Formats: sequence, structure tokens, C-alpha cells
Amino acid sequence: MIWLTWRQFRASIVVAATALAAFAVILGLTGPDLAHLYATSGLATCRASCGSLASTFLSQIRSDAIYPLLFFAGGAALYLTPALIGMFWGAPLVTRELEAGTLRLVWNQSVTRTRWMAAKLGLIGLAAMATAGLLSLMVSWWSGPIDQAGGFPVTMGQLSRFSPLVFDARGLAPVGYAAFAFTLGVTVGVLIRRTLPAMAIALACIAVVQLGWPTAVRPRLIPPDTATSTVSVNVSTARVGHNGELAVPVTDMPGAWIISNQTITPSGKVFVLPDVPACNTGTQQQCNGFLPTEHLRRRITYQPASRFWAFQAYETAIFVVLALAFAGFCVWWIRWRRLA
Repeated sequence: MIWLTWRQFRASIVVAATALAAFAVILGLTGPDLAHLYATSGLATCRASCGSLASTFLSQIRSDAIYPLLFFAGGAALYLTPALIGMFWGAPLVTRELEAGTLRLVWNQSVTRTRWMAAKLGLIGLAAMATAGLLSLMVSWWSGPIDQAGGFPVTMGQLSRFSPLVFDARGLAPVGYAAFAFTLGVTVGVLIRRTLPAMAIALACIAVVQLGWPTAVRPRLIPPDTATSTVSVNVSTARVGHNGELAVPVTDMPGAWIISNQTITPSGKVFVLPDVPACNTGTQQQCNGFLPTEHLRRRITYQPASRFWAFQAYETAIFVVLALAFAGFCVWWIRWRRLA
């Protein structure tokens, strides 16, 4: 069964191996230069007040077109990998056999349904996890200097390792995502029994999970910390919300996941830019001179950068357990259900 499964999926595995080899060459050629820029920036030996060094290094990275291109290409590749695996490897795994009728030929050769299903799930599932794991290893290694500097700079701040686009392309999590997407695709195929509809439904289900998980589930895996401190508010650098709320940028927590950032009054209420002459009709200097009289503080709800690997471990474990549950259901369904 292992040999037969390999024969059926060798083309897909060769395509995946070729793509991995191409990524390895590209990242291998550019990664040492990126690491050298990080080493010469002084960040590797900096232990305190490294903000200016990080800003200079990230500005240098952003100014070179190749580094932004590879940074986002690596993230996009890992973000798409689970969807492609579930769609092209998982969904057709059983439906293709059902539509062609080849599974009955196999079962009549003293191969049990359980063995047939277990061999397919085991071999292709391990290949899917290995593909995502190797790609994640390469992208995580290449992006290491950028992640250590606080994250790639964008218009609204920085893409730290906790950013959804980055978190899903680092560490162990892609292995869990690939296992889940593959078995989800197989399950959909087993239930639908038609290849094209199964591929479409599997893709939709995986997309819903990928888009919903970072906001609906991930923030609840570990309770966040809260820090309150005095802050100097400057209207020229603070972000002003549509309702007048001021948010002072957080620059002393590199790599942290900032869940909420509020400027509050001494009584604990969220501060809203008042309608006073200094800030309504006056200059920025007059408004900045008025704000210290309010004795404002900053309240941050956040996940420390040190919890990155804890989140990675939790998510990987959750998705692997879900994958095992889907695999078990598929084995049970194939073994006991009548397949017309």
C-alpha cells in the first residue's frame, strides 16, 4: 500500500519538493547578507535603548526591494500552503478513488479498508507536514534578523511575530495547520464524494479557519497582561481616533502583541481630546502644552514577546489533535459505511 500510494502521489510530491528547493536556493543566497546587515547594525550586542539601531536597520531593509519582496513572498507561501494541501492533496484523496472505482480493486486484493485508509492518511499526511515544516524552517531562519529587530515596518507600525500574517508563517504552527488542512480536506471528500465540490468546500472551510482563528480564538489562548504608566502625549506623534481618542505609539516593547493601547485620565476613563481653545483653535504647541495638565497615563493590554513559543505550542497541539480526530473519523467512515 505504501508503494501504491507513492505511485499515485509522486507527481504532487515532486512538485512540492521542487518548490522547496527553489525557496531554499533563493533564501540561501540572500539570507547571509541579511544576517550580516543585522550583525553590523549593532543590534546583536545591544541590551538596552536599541530603538534607534532597530529603526536604522529596518529602514535599510525596507529600502532594498529584494528584502520586502522575499519577506512577504515567504509569508504568503506559508499562508497558502495549508489551503493548497487541503484542496489538492486532501479533498481528492478518497473522492478520486470513488469516482474511478479503483478502491474496490484494491479491497479485493486482501487489503482491508482500514489499512488502505491508514496508509494514505499516514504517507500523504506526513508529506504535507514535512512540506510545511521545511518551508517554515527556511522562512523563519531567513526572517530571524527582521523578527528580532521588532518586525517588518509598515504604514501602521510593524509586523511583529504576533501579527497574523507573520505568526502563521513561523515556527511549529504551519506543521499543525498543514495536518489539519489535509485531514479536513479528506473528511470533506469522504462526505461529499465528488472531487471538484469537495475541493471548493475544503478551500472555503480552511479560509474561514485561517481568517477567523487569529481574532476569535488566538487572543483567548493565554490571558493577556496589562500595564499602566505615565506618558507624555504629543499630538504630532500620537494617533487620534475618529472619536478623539489618543493612542501614544508603544516603542519600548519590541516584538510584543499590543492588543489595546489607551490613553486614560487619573480616574481611569479613556481620554478624549477635549474641545478647548488650546487644542481646537490653537497651535500644536499650545495643545501640547495643555495636555500635561491632564496628568494622562497609558494603559496597554498586551502579550509579551516571550510568549510567542507558548502560543505556537498551543496552536500546534490544537490543530494536530483536530487532525487526528478528522483522520479517525475518516477511517471509521470508510470502514463501516457502504460506499455505492
